[in-house]
Amino acid sequence: MFQSFDSSSDPSLASPRLAALRAWLAANGIDGFLVPRADEHQGEYVPARAARLKWLTGFSGSAGVALVLADSAVIFVDGRYTLQVRKETDPAIFSYDSLVDNPPSKWIGQNLKSGTRLGFDPWLHTTGEIDTLKAAAKKAGVELVPLEENPVDAVWEDQPAAPVTPVEIQSIAFAGELAKDKLVRLAAAIGADGATHAVLTDPSSIAWAFNIRGNDVPHTPLALGFAILAADGSHRLFMDKAKFSREVEAYLTQLAEPHQPEEFEPAITELAVKGARIALDPVLAAEKLRMVVEANGGTVVAAADPARIPRATKNGAELEGSRAAHRRDGAAIARMLCWLDRQEPGATDEIEAVEALENFRRQAGEETQMPLRDVSFATISGSGPNGAVMHYRVSRATNRKLGDGELFLLDSGAQYQDGTTDITRTIPIGRPTEEMRRRYTLVLKGLIGISTLRFPAGTRGADIDAIARIALWAHGLDYAHGTGHGVGSYLAVHEGPQRIAKTGMEKLLEGMILSNEPGYYKEGAYGIRLENLIVVEKAARIEGGDIAMHSFETLTLAPFDRRMIVSDLLSPDELNWLDAYHARVLAEIGPMVDGEALAWLERACAPLGA
Repeated sequence: MFQSFDSSSDPSLASPRLAALRAWLAANGIDGFLVPRADEHQGEYVPARAARLKWLTGFSGSAGVALVLADSAVIFVDGRYTLQVRKETDPAIFSYDSLVDNPPSKWIGQNLKSGTRLGFDPWLHTTGEIDTLKAAAKKAGVELVPLEENPVDAVWEDQPAAPVTPVEIQSIAFAGELAKDKLVRLAAAIGADGATHAVLTDPSSIAWAFNIRGNDVPHTPLALGFAILAADGSHRLFMDKAKFSREVEAYLTQLAEPHQPEEFEPAITELAVKGARIALDPVLAAEKLRMVVEANGGTVVAAADPARIPRATKNGAELEGSRAAHRRDGAAIARMLCWLDRQEPGATDEIEAVEALENFRRQAGEETQMPLRDVSFATISGSGPNGAVMHYRVSRATNRKLGDGELFLLDSGAQYQDGTTDITRTIPIGRPTEEMRRRYTLVLKGLIGISTLRFPAGTRGADIDAIARIALWAHGLDYAHGTGHGVGSYLAVHEGPQRIAKTGMEKLLEGMILSNEPGYYKEGAYGIRLENLIVVEKAARIEGGDIAMHSFETLTLAPFDRRMIVSDLLSPDELNWLDAYHARVLAEIGPMVDGEALAWLERACAPLGA
């Protein structure tokens, strides 16, 4: 299994760990310290060595920060984790606040006294974050203190070692473009930004640019490291050479000069001394890098990671790979849902469902000679009230039976070498209530609204987020997460910069893959989320229209549960889309399954009026 079901946290450990941290801070003249979820690369998944927030507090979510003071500590999370953080941490020693509405930059102005010395690790905060914090701290009379040593590391006695896993070459068949050609494009972009060099701190960008993959973090095929790209083509890669086979080292040496990780900071210093203009992405680059550049006479050029848009706009090979991955995944999902329908209420539990789905994915991979490499994230398998915890992660301590009259929310994904998948379906166990059915249908209307949308070129994710919510809003309902995130090509399942959300300021360009996942959550009762992956494509010109339009192609192939759909709430156009989608699912997935699974799929994909 790619997933662990051991308890993700032990709240009782937080008190002695906080005490050790506070003793270190007091001994070093620091009044407080920020502990972010991030590592040096600002990725969603971090290696065990960098899981400082989880080690200190017990909180295992993918976004958050703790602020520890001598006599108090607060954890900031967004709307996805408001329930989870209270389950995983001790409310007797932590208070909680909103990472969105009242982030640390706002909180310190309201709560810290003038003269407070607030420490931070400059490797774990971006330049953009520190700019915001500096402004707030200055206004409040608070001193922000960059620390040479991370105090959590200083008191974490059994901190794991840095990961060293083999690097693999992602072949041209899946990448669709040679790394040397990508690097030529990136070098030109660096020069266009007015820089001599650019630092790639995001391992996804390094993986894409060099056509390599790794296994240094859970569920995302990344090899951790840094790269310094140059406008003149003299690139350098900083990655532990113990990860390289002879073949990989020979391959990478043709593309860049390889160096050990400890040579990275001296290399930045050397370039700065020579007067280099070094591009750092304010959203991704560590404050430490800016400090090194500016302290040694270099110039920081604030510019976006040059690989982020090329990586996000998938080429033809990547899109074909994604379509194949979704057909394979669709066969696994069909078998899973057929199996689940055969289980009596209460006969199976959340963990058994996760294990069954992973086995079906392995089977589908074997049948198509494209093995399952990993899940793309820890499966969200939430029965009844657990489904209302948006990013619930089942453990042996929280595992529930799939009970009669409850909803089961199953959000999962897979990593295949040709593509990354992410799908959510909500399934009734036994007979659903009328409220459940109606709210499920409202969520489905939102998904269909995004799926059928045509929109002008240049439209941003923020411009269309409301379309997924209109039906819910009309009934006084909503959900506290974005509607869609970007998805990589055998890379991160949560990829930026593209997203469909109130904060999605990036233009949606052809080839960008996103999720389409509206939801509804009734605390203590049930959760509903429906998710397909979609890709931006050029739409046929509308007769009489005079502007270029885009639309979405749906990649995910799995039926929606007929028992949950109130047809009267769907318009004729929505019903037509749903019937056409189900017909396509049957046509593409039907040949890949047989027996009971095929019979189940035929019933599940029958027209709604049938």
